[in-house]
Amino acid sequence: MGAQPLWREIAEDLQQQIERGEWRPGALLPPEVELRARYNASRNTVRDALKWLSTRGLVQSRAGRGTFVAETVDPFVVTMTATGPGGGETDPYLEDSRLQGRDSTLTTPRVEIQKADADVAAGLRIGEGELVVLRHQQRMVDGRPCSLHTTFYPHRLVEEGAERLRVADPIREGVSRYLDETLDLRETGFRDRLIARPPNKIESMFFRIPDDGSISMIGVTRVGFDQHGRPLRLIVTVYAADRNHLVYDIGQVPPAT
Repeated sequence: MGAQPLWREIAEDLQQQIERGEWRPGALLPPEVELRARYNASRNTVRDALKWLSTRGLVQSRAGRGTFVAETVDPFVVTMTATGPGGGETDPYLEDSRLQGRDSTLTTPRVEIQKADADVAAGLRIGEGELVVLRHQQRMVDGRPCSLHTTFYPHRLVEEGAERLRVADPIREGVSRYLDETLDLRETGFRDRLIARPPNKIESMFFRIPDDGSISMIGVTRVGFDQHGRPLRLIVTVYAADRNHLVYDIGQVPPAT
């Protein structure tokens, strides 16, 4: 009998095979029945080994398809500033992309008029069921799904003259500048809340990851406030943790190298 459980021996053997390049990124590992025969192990033992590899980001299990070697990801470094996430609708991360030599693209906004649920109402300090404008975009970096951006605005802003909020076109100068020029409302502060959680079904499909929680989501909820202290917008950004690094620069700091 070995000095450690059989499942750990199997996991470390498979890990070494992956690191030696015997199983390339994206390759399908042998099915459980073959691994059971190869290692003379029970189904639960093999599954424990695969779970260990999955929690370390080495493999990904896909329902009905098998277990695949995880693809190598070059993380995108996101600098969290007052203008991002969601500060503009051309590309608030354009400078990050340029410095990292990456190709970042943002989809045309999908716009909806909805009734605020309890969370959105609390964030915007409006009544539950009041109308809000939702603007949703998806970000790709080097052709790979990177992040999801959804911004909620009180519908009163449209009623007061900010008509472009409900038009499905990018506000290329940035929403902050647009609201300042149109309604004399300036975003003077914001509050961020960060959480880590498993992906939901929609996020698993968009990021092309398993829905078993092996890859976490980083959720950033930002409430921007105007010069009167009123919530101006609620921005919900979801990042896949395997391909994003979030950096906060506070105060006067030199450029990252």
